[in-house]
Amino acid sequence: MRGPVLPALYLIALLCLTACGAGAGEPTPTPAPAQTSPPPMASVTPTPTPYNGPVNPLSGMPSDAETVARRPVAVMLNNLEQALPQLGQSQAEIIYEVVAEGGITRMLGVYQSVEDVGMIGSIRSARPYYIELALGHDALFIHAGGSEQAYSDLRNWDVDHFDAVRGPYLGKSPESNMMWRDADRRKENGYEHSVVATGASILAYLPKDLRLEHEEGYDTGLTFADDGTPAGGSPASVVTVPFSNYKTGRFVYDETRSSYLVEEYGAPYVDGNTGEQVAVTNIIVVQTRCRYTGDSLGHMDVDVVGEGDGWFACGGVGIPIRWSKPDRESPMTYTTQDGVPLVLGRGQTYVNVVPLDAVVTMA
Repeated sequence: MRGPVLPALYLIALLCLTACGAGAGEPTPTPAPAQTSPPPMASVTPTPTPYNGPVNPLSGMPSDAETVARRPVAVMLNNLEQALPQLGQSQAEIIYEVVAEGGITRMLGVYQSVEDVGMIGSIRSARPYYIELALGHDALFIHAGGSEQAYSDLRNWDVDHFDAVRGPYLGKSPESNMMWRDADRRKENGYEHSVVATGASILAYLPKDLRLEHEEGYDTGLTFADDGTPAGGSPASVVTVPFSNYKTGRFVYDETRSSYLVEEYGAPYVDGNTGEQVAVTNIIVVQTRCRYTGDSLGHMDVDVVGEGDGWFACGGVGIPIRWSKPDRESPMTYTTQDGVPLVLGRGQTYVNVVPLDAVVTMA
């Protein structure tokens, strides 16, 4: 009976050893390392590279060398209420508004370049003081007629001017000459309020031998900064400028645009090309002697050569200033009352030339 029992015991022992050996030989699984996210990179705001290129001498905005060297174009603009809307004035770097006969005003729009300007007008007649303002910019002067004194000054002062009344610069149809009478404006505004031009027509009909660039050393005398808000000034969110009993200008600061919106005749001052209200960065008021010449037409003498007091507003803040123009061919320049050159904000400028007794308000 012992013989069969022993082999069975050996077989059982062998199976046990095999089972134990198999369990000990299996490797224990190594847990996978936990996935970790890299630390977030700190965001870096790039530092803008300061602009060191050419700047428009009338606005301080980036430009190109060819435009900077160019003589600007100065256009006489009609501002009678029945002549509105004006066209293309919103693209002028500087607008001068000056009182004229009967308490009306006219504008002189000064364009450093007219290449991209559409219709401009309506264009009206010259007066001596507008010519002096244009000469200060070494500008090409465009007008439609003028007082007899203006015509005399144009000849005697050797002004580069282009006249739609006594000169050969009025065509019978659009673009047929530098200027023409627009049919729609003749119908809606009247014959005397219909002379217009375009930037393209002005450039196309300039004489070929005309000097188109400033002479070496010319300087506008204007200084600009990104922010022209004057230090130590008073609130000037609304600037009111009376020219006469007929005309008062109003400028309302728009913080969202960092610009003054222009109003006249109790309504927005609109560019008829765009339908949008004119907006400017800088408001300047020049106070000077304005007097009647004594002629039968009520023409005025306005002293834009000389010096005097004025006001400046930018960024919703205003200060008193001084203005100076030593002779007709010098530009008009501006300082603080302490004699420090005035710094304008980059952008367009509206210059109001008003009588000495005009009560300008800023609030």
